[in-house]
Amino acid sequence: MTKPILECNGIAAGYVKGLNILQGVDVVVNEGEIVSIIGPNGAGKSTLLKAIMSLIKVSAGRFFVNGEEKTNLSTHRIVMEGIGYVPQVANVFPSLTIDENLEIGSWSIKRDKKEALTKIYNDFPMLGDRKKDKAGNLSGGQRQILALARALITSPTLLLLDEPSAGLSPVAINEVFTSIKEINNSGVSILLVEQNAKRALSFSDRGYVLDQGRNAYQGKGEELLNDPRVIDLYLGKL
Repeated sequence: MTKPILECNGIAAGYVKGLNILQGVDVVVNEGEIVSIIGPNGAGKSTLLKAIMSLIKVSAGRFFVNGEEKTNLSTHRIVMEGIGYVPQVANVFPSLTIDENLEIGSWSIKRDKKEALTKIYNDFPMLGDRKKDKAGNLSGGQRQILALARALITSPTLLLLDEPSAGLSPVAINEVFTSIKEINNSGVSILLVEQNAKRALSFSDRGYVLDQGRNAYQGKGEELLNDPRVIDLYLGKL
């Protein structure tokens, strides 16, 4: 029986005190799952990831990592708990090389950092071939792969991904989704916020639909993909 890695219970949070975007959201990610969060713009999808990472304060509700409450723990301690995060924007340092970006990502590693870098370059050969190139010279898809790799260098058990396909070409989107699936196959659970809702749900174990900061629907990815209510209200807009 799989166990929950992440449990969010009644999470309320926002960017201005007293004005919550999230109005009591419940989300569970079990070991080995890919879980997608979809919904219209402004529904609170990205806000939820930021709340989990303590980039904004949770004003109500609680969340648990491996059964232990971690609500409003500092961001660096959330990372130490085995959670990686790839934000939608500003997720690499364009003026630094690939090697330097990965070294920054390895700040929390207590084991041999050289070994961790070697593993990343083995897993992502394109990065190894260009490790002295500046990240700003990479294509959009390649930068997204670098962002994924940088989050993975700490060996997280759960990876939070915020709109990984945003602004990418169809070819790059395929490359990024292939990498996400391979990451999941390696044993990393994934919580994915994605504008390409149909693509996300098609390869997710489960999904949640948020609307106006609240849970609207939830279910298996394939079920949501074929649910007439979800199609009519959300999938046609996304």
